[in-house]
Amino acid sequence: MRPVDFAPLYRSTVGFDRLFSRLDTLAQSDAAPAYPPYNIERTGENAYRVTMAVAGFGESDLSIESRENTLTVKGEKAEEKAEGVEVLHRGIASRAFERRFQLADHVEVKGATLKNGLLHVDLVRVIPEAMKPRKIEIATAAGNENARQIEANAA
Repeated sequence: MRPVDFAPLYRSTVGFDRLFSRLDTLAQSDAAPAYPPYNIERTGENAYRVTMAVAGFGESDLSIESRENTLTVKGEKAEEKAEGVEVLHRGIASRAFERRFQLADHVEVKGATLKNGLLHVDLVRVIPEAMKPRKIEIATAAGNENARQIEANAA
């Protein structure tokens, strides 16, 4: 894939540099490893779930960290060697992994569960009050005249 040059956009926009950096990062992630497989689901208007297939990993083998709009899931499992057991075929992967997800602004990790070899990470978008839509009352011209009359009487 041919890289996209965002230089012309930098000249005519202000404050979008982080967006362009994310787009560059996403364009370069084509070579990212496919292990472990995962789903990203929308479970509500402002709720999401990342589900990862982590068969063979326990809660103590996994770590989840959210920092600066990045969700990082790591898995490290110590190799178990049983006495007198020879593995003839190893088809269940238990190699270490690190998977990163870029989160939008105001998306927070709500919690995580591990069930039947699937790690579920629940996310929620928390919109600050200042960014929520609000209704603006429209004053009538008659209301302004009453205010002027009150001010005139007070003077």
